[in-house]
Amino acid sequence: MLVSASRRTDIPAFYAEWFVSRVREGWCLTRNPFRPSLLSRVSLDPAEVEAVFLWSKNPAPILPFLDELDGRGLRYLFLFTLNDYPPALEPGVPPLAERLDTFLRLSERLGARRVVWRYDPIVLSEATPPAFHLERFGALAEALEGKTERVIVSLLDMYRKTRRRLAAAGVEVWEGEKAEREAEPLLRFMRGTAEERGMEIQSCAEGSLFAGAGIPPGACVDAGLVRRIWGISAPGGKDKGQRPACLCSPSR
Repeated sequence: MLVSASRRTDIPAFYAEWFVSRVREGWCLTRNPFRPSLLSRVSLDPAEVEAVFLWSKNPAPILPFLDELDGRGLRYLFLFTLNDYPPALEPGVPPLAERLDTFLRLSERLGARRVVWRYDPIVLSEATPPAFHLERFGALAEALEGKTERVIVSLLDMYRKTRRRLAAAGVEVWEGEKAEREAEPLLRFMRGTAEERGMEIQSCAEGSLFAGAGIPPGACVDAGLVRRIWGISAPGGKDKGQRPACLCSPSR
């Protein structure tokens, strides 16, 4: 079994102590987001869990607990979102230098394969045009060369809640044909830059625009990656509970 912790919130940043306490107990309860009265028990027993995928923009709070997680035999890796957006788009995160230092510390401890870089989502707007991303992605890729083996990219999905939050922040995001027209050369640059820095690049739940730029689709929660890192088998196939274009392996 694979555990995704979590697509809903940043557990390493905000709930590190809670997560470790649940690992000590060997299980946790999760609430169904559509039917909050429904609770599910999820095992966190290393004997039953092939790996835990920790999603985070700021995993620094969980670093003091890694010795304990290792001592308990828990296999884990990080999906580390590292962008360089202005505060209006990414409030509440530490300065980039601190987050970059955390990334490098994790990579040094765990190895480049167990810290996956997410440059995600790509927001195209007047404040963050392609030139913004050319500079930021290039600088981050240079800083992370040899520190990660994979980078995952995707364009912003405009859900209603996302649209409301951006409007409140005064950000007008490019959409439709304009966004696709501006994104294509940017994606080609990202692919070339990733290759130059020794990283494989893949998209997250994207389609022909990314494929046309030479960026293949891939899984974030990836049973194949677990197999390559630890030499163990995890349930493969497609998680039917995710978006149609998502290729993630089944997880709890």
